[in-house]
Amino acid sequence: MIRKTRAITGAIAAIVLAMTALPALADVKIGVLRSAELTAKAPQFKAAQDQLKAQFDRRNNDLQAEGKKLQDDIGAYQKEADLLAAADRAKKEKDLTTRRIDIEAKGRQLQEDFNKARQEQLSKAMTAIKGVIDAVAKEKNLDLVVDEPVFAKPDMDITDDVLKRLQTPGGK
Repeated sequence: MIRKTRAITGAIAAIVLAMTALPALADVKIGVLRSAELTAKAPQFKAAQDQLKAQFDRRNNDLQAEGKKLQDDIGAYQKEADLLAAADRAKKEKDLTTRRIDIEAKGRQLQEDFNKARQEQLSKAMTAIKGVIDAVAKEKNLDLVVDEPVFAKPDMDITDDVLKRLQTPGGK
């Protein structure tokens, strides 16, 4: 009985609160943004990806070549291991293990460097894009910009306006 009373009281309070808040929301101008489309089409993101590719492709290719060479050497060692003296076999195994550990460490370092550079590039791009979003929102006198809403009227969408600005020289 007490639970029902509390539930009814809570529902009534929510309805009253919603009714009093509706007139205030009528004055709020809202814009929406499709960030997935913005990310896919903004030249700033493409430029960041191209710069990362140029910066890390050579290191990645060198590391892959080193890994392939190690695999080839391991294959050759496995074929000739029975023919080697115990000391030579131990020396060769140690060399291959050291190279494998070195390649793994280089791979981890490459991944860390790439992640750090990617984060820096994306941060720069996002700063520029946020500035354009702010400018478009101010021009349209928007009070709020919502990212990826479930539903919005097409006239509320500012994604195309932001993209047009980003694609102009200077991006603002």
